[in-house]
Amino acid sequence: QAQLVESGGGLVQTGGSLRLSCAASKRTFSAYAMGWFRQAPGKEREFVAGINWSGRSTNYGEFVQGRFTISRDTAKDTAYLQMNSLKPEDTAVYYCVADLLPIRGGSPPRYWGQGTQVTVSS
Repeated sequence: QAQLVESGGGLVQTGGSLRLSCAASKRTFSAYAMGWFRQAPGKEREFVAGINWSGRSTNYGEFVQGRFTISRDTAKDTAYLQMNSLKPEDTAVYYCVADLLPIRGGSPPRYWGQGTQVTVSS
């Protein structure tokens, strides 16, 4: 079964940075759009960022406001989320996703990783 494996989560102070990685396992996602969602305790799942198969088109949730950057390395079949200027409200489990359709808020993507915890301390 196809898998997306996240890494890079952890604990960081307010204003700090983290880089999340999402590696494909058991199949290639090079032809798929990839992206990130997040879910904080007691809150609904939220779209964070999406990138198309070529890496040339990206989109972000409104709350990002230039702090995060999504990218991908097709040769490594890996997507990344660079998060800067982190705030306590960014604390959540971050999920890597993939789908043949563009990744945006709305219909949930087909493939999901297990998630990685990001905690931002104040």
